Amino acid sequence: QVQLVESGGGLVQAGGSLRLSCAASGRTFSRYVMGWFRQAPGKEREFVAAIRWSGGTPDYADSVKGRFAISRDNAKNTVYLQMNSLKPEDTAVYYCAADYTWGSRRTDDYDYWGQGTQVTVSS
Repeated sequence: QVQLVESGGGLVQAGGSLRLSCAASGRTFSRYVMGWFRQAPGKEREFVAAIRWSGGTPDYADSVKGRFAISRDNAKNTVYLQMNSLKPEDTAVYYCAADYTWGSRRTDDYDYWGQGTQVTVSS
């Protein structure tokens, strides 16, 4: 079992930056693939980024590549999402999720979810 709690959301102007954190509980955190998803009003939840338990090359959605960076600190049971050059279209609730296997961007494949944190980017 893994429990996830996101933090760091807020209101920021276009072009600004935010860093989201996701604190995980559970002894096997380091074995999970950690991902970030987001859901804008009226839209489906979509993949943003993911990172393996060992680190390595992350996976990013094309819409955030070059602007967002995912990282993890297994010693702190925490995964981060650094978001730079934010755009109004990045406005959404951001969710942290855990999956035992690498390679999927589908929400159905992720086993554990946080409650989400709101990110609002003003123009």
